[in-house]
Amino acid sequence: MDSMRSDGATDIGMDAVMAVKILVAGGFGVGKTTLVGAVSEIRPLRTEEALTEKSIGVDDTSGVEGKTTTTVAMDFGRITLRTGLSLYLFGTPGQDRFWFMWDELAQGALGAVVLVDTRRLGDCFASIDYFERRGLPFIVGVNCFEGAQVYDTEDVRIALDLDDDVPIVVCDVRERESAKQALITLVEHVLLTTRPAATVGSAL
Repeated sequence: MDSMRSDGATDIGMDAVMAVKILVAGGFGVGKTTLVGAVSEIRPLRTEEALTEKSIGVDDTSGVEGKTTTTVAMDFGRITLRTGLSLYLFGTPGQDRFWFMWDELAQGALGAVVLVDTRRLGDCFASIDYFERRGLPFIVGVNCFEGAQVYDTEDVRIALDLDDDVPIVVCDVRERESAKQALITLVEHVLLTTRPAATVGSAL
């Protein structure tokens, strides 16, 4: 049985070099649950509940009117990269009323993917501010939604007021390889910010 260490990593045997905790964050309905489900090599754990009349006036569903469920705690999945690095993925809840859980989920996390819907850019500012305040490395994944206008990544950087060293990737989280590439970009970014750049090539 796997054992969890105090630093958030897990001893999972000789087949894996390292296991780390990664957060998948962003606004309501931006694709966090979809990303975790698309890449997870185990059956993902989901804590979705149906939206009810009680959420009217509480949850902002503008732009995602067709969404009928919401994550109330977290999503969880796991993916092993080609280097033997296992990522434990924790999808955060997107609504304001569940943000009290973020501090618990962030414990031991090595980095985060902040998903963005260009039709609702304002929804991701809280996530970006949170990771900037904590000093936790993150990247921005621009999720491709049907009918959404395509913007240059530098235009997205300006709109979100991101530092030059924060990577931005365009992805379709419904596609496993596209979502996986976003995670690889995050791992590379974490390595660059925590280790000498010369070690990145041998790690990925």
